[in-house]
Amino acid sequence: MKIGSFDFNKDKTFIIAELSANHNGSLELAKESIRAAKKAGADAIKLQTYRPDTITLNSNNEEFIIKGTKFWNDQSLYELYKKAQTPWEWHEELFSEAKRAGIICFSSPFDLSAVDFLQRFDPPAYKIASFEITDHALIQRCALSQKPIIISTGIATKEEIYEAVAICKKEGNNNIILLHCTSSYPAPLEEVNLKTMCDMAKTFGVYVGLSDHTLGLSAPIAAVALGARVIEKHFILDKSIGSEDAGFSLDFDEFSKMSQAIRETEKLLGKVSYEMSSKKKANRRFARSLYVSKDIKKGEVFTINNIKSVRPSNGLHPRYLQRVLGKKASKDLPFATPLKREDVVDF
Repeated sequence: MKIGSFDFNKDKTFIIAELSANHNGSLELAKESIRAAKKAGADAIKLQTYRPDTITLNSNNEEFIIKGTKFWNDQSLYELYKKAQTPWEWHEELFSEAKRAGIICFSSPFDLSAVDFLQRFDPPAYKIASFEITDHALIQRCALSQKPIIISTGIATKEEIYEAVAICKKEGNNNIILLHCTSSYPAPLEEVNLKTMCDMAKTFGVYVGLSDHTLGLSAPIAAVALGARVIEKHFILDKSIGSEDAGFSLDFDEFSKMSQAIRETEKLLGKVSYEMSSKKKANRRFARSLYVSKDIKKGEVFTINNIKSVRPSNGLHPRYLQRVLGKKASKDLPFATPLKREDVVDF
């Protein structure tokens, strides 16, 4: 599977910088953020494509008022999305800016009209946001494109994840990536449960990753170590911008550190190998072997008092200790002599 120039057949993590509302209503800031995300090590920049009218109703009824969150309390959903939206008239410039910057660009459509709108930019993938995983019509429309579908699972039951995957596969689209996600802003570390991501890979047989809303870098690094192929993290140029999502986003320096740590983790993971590298072979000289630990005369019996397993490795392998004990020396052997086969009678 490929998303743009990124090839999932290679052992690398797809790092997504989620722009979300972090343009803070400025097209120029959005474009600068795209360039900065590339410099910070992101493989892709992800937009959100909706209008407040395509995601909620303009109502102040109690159920439309946000409660119990750290950042958006007492706002109506409509008010929040009106402030946080990425204007549709910006999209052409943002996709063009990403192309100039050499970074992959795609988006999360939040309704069918957004999917239809995005088609004109030929995005290399579609992202289904956590709260849209139950919108079967939206998933189906994205799956029909036969482009990779990235699905966040934050609020979904296991059954709903099965349903989302089945919709894609029914349309002949097997290019599915599931992102484990804790839909809490910010997400406490103890609620992330990264082992769920590992189980999703086994259960659904697809690539998995993490859409992360925790503060800091620990969760994405741990996720990569556990097998995540995708890391999505909110990116903001500077937290002083004060956007709706600033409180759980990484700034340029933090995102850069995360990207570097992920790439270092990839190197650490490497591959399954028991081969003896040149460095390993060179360092084997410090391994243990059998040495004469006390002057031995010809014909004298080898005991634990006159031979020992010590560093370095110039003598017989320590596996031969029991075989040597009780046998006789074939010649005089001074202290600190590495023991050889020919030094032992009837070896």
